[in-house]
Amino acid sequence: MTTSGDHQRSVAIVGMSCRLPGATGPDQLWELLRAGVDATSETPAERYDAAALRSTGGPAASRGGFVEGVADFDAEFFGMSAAEATALDPQQRLLLMCAWESLEDAGIVPEHLRGTRTGVFVGNSRADFLETALQQGLPSATATQLGNVRSLLAARLSHVLDLRGPSAVVDTACSSALTAVHQAVRSLRSGEVPVALVAGVNLPLRPDEGVMMSHAGALSPDGRSRFGSSDADGHAPADAVAVIVLKPLEAALADGDRVRAVIAGSAVGNDGGSSSSVLNPSLEGQLDVLRWAYEDARIAPSEVDFVEAHGAGSPLLDPLELTALGRCMGTFRSSQRPLLVGSVKSNLGHAEAASGLVGLMKAALCLERRQVPASLHAELPRPDVDWEGLSIPQEITDIPERAVAGVSAQGSSSLNAHVVLRSAEPARRDADDGTRWPLVLSARTPEALAELTRACAEHLAGPGAAFPVRDLCRSAALRRTRFEHRAVVIGATHQELIEALRTGSTPELDRFLGAESVDRDGLFGPGVHAPLPTYPWRTRRYWPGDEPVDGDDPAEWLLGKHARTGFDQDSTLADIGIDSLAKLQLMVEVQQRTGREIDPEELAALRTVRDLCRWARELTEVSR
Repeated sequence: MTTSGDHQRSVAIVGMSCRLPGATGPDQLWELLRAGVDATSETPAERYDAAALRSTGGPAASRGGFVEGVADFDAEFFGMSAAEATALDPQQRLLLMCAWESLEDAGIVPEHLRGTRTGVFVGNSRADFLETALQQGLPSATATQLGNVRSLLAARLSHVLDLRGPSAVVDTACSSALTAVHQAVRSLRSGEVPVALVAGVNLPLRPDEGVMMSHAGALSPDGRSRFGSSDADGHAPADAVAVIVLKPLEAALADGDRVRAVIAGSAVGNDGGSSSSVLNPSLEGQLDVLRWAYEDARIAPSEVDFVEAHGAGSPLLDPLELTALGRCMGTFRSSQRPLLVGSVKSNLGHAEAASGLVGLMKAALCLERRQVPASLHAELPRPDVDWEGLSIPQEITDIPERAVAGVSAQGSSSLNAHVVLRSAEPARRDADDGTRWPLVLSARTPEALAELTRACAEHLAGPGAAFPVRDLCRSAALRRTRFEHRAVVIGATHQELIEALRTGSTPELDRFLGAESVDRDGLFGPGVHAPLPTYPWRTRRYWPGDEPVDGDDPAEWLLGKHARTGFDQDSTLADIGIDSLAKLQLMVEVQQRTGREIDPEELAALRTVRDLCRWARELTEVSR
């Protein structure tokens, strides 16, 4: 039973989002886990040629967990030109979109965080995009690449959302993201920040580290992570971008947030000199951190129902980790209630610096759904592990309504991390009483609005049916950003709203709710946030070398590359991001095409898209 003191120290997970192998969000991740899917696949050719590496004597894993569309980004949404987006590390791009989705999942309007001391903590240990560019030689070491240094992962997110609290990248190797969670919890408890975004980001775009890990025997030859199995022979590398939103539990409950799980405690600690070398794990070091974490959480280790292990599938690490868990949490248990231990790496591969947050997301989903999915490829229990009190689930296993879970991560930096979660108390929601409520949807473009409308109709017929209509409508009206393109429908039941969404918006209601004088809080009254589909991105691929071949019209080339937003003929160049630098690039382009020297004053006089297009076409015609 939790006390008021525990409530004051506890931290609520109120939002989650992700891009993982086979899953573009937490709901898809859960379905993948329940179905027992191994989402690893052969290395895509656009990453690197794994077969060629092996044929030349360079070992590399043939499989891994890969996120589809790592180059896809909604540049216009974030006010970026095509040139900026193409030059930007895809880790930063995906983090921006996932962070926005996590805030929507939390029911926090990003504009409401502007200027606040909201913190950003990002676990990451890679800068493959930058390193690839720099390896092309000194001419590639341009000022543009300054925007891709690793510290910018956190800084750009803070800048785009105008968050004024601590903003840091944490690198402790494979325990980075879980260490970032620990730091965020401490920052929230101390009152330093009111809200924290914690992320784990890992996109292996180069083979170098994989070759190094293969030489060290850490990668499984067939790309299967067999945690706890006697035939475990390493792990498969994996992509991951994961973000969670944290608030003090008391603040989350007072604000009517949907609490997905509660962080009761955490600890980090280095093995120090207790291991034989800096790269070798230590049983003593792991036991220390487990003990500290449960002391911090004020929970007895015997109360833990499930542990999401580091679980890399290593012949060296696995028995040590399982022994530590058995000694700390496997004792004082009946044979009917062993400690369940699993690893999401058996489904997705090892997301390295992001892996701890992926594991935490899985644990939170387990507590939310009251089930633990099977851990894959573990049919042959290791003979060098004492399994008394421990069990790796081979099928979906139910856990109590009020359960406790632990999440572990271990870095080659010898930094161990452990976070203790418990189930959230069920939210009290008022049943619908036949009142007709307005459902307000908005997006930045008509196409995005149409997609959001379709997604909401599907949501109301599926998982959204579990939430009262009033809470759904209240969340849409009060807990989402209001964009310029809107649709509003009204209904008393889920089915009425579904039919209205398929029929069309109500213009009169749209104008009413669009008025600034409307008291939306008074209209809906108090309530608890209910989840809705996240923003439907309008992405396109941005990748160096993929730029389209220039056509005959240099103005169209310039507009397509440097415009930050949509535009028409009357749009001013300044408003769409065509600044003096972009105009200078146009001057060079036109001079190369026409052979004519351009007077810079000609460019300075151009004000609108119409002016630019007319000028460029006249020059092109004259040159012919």
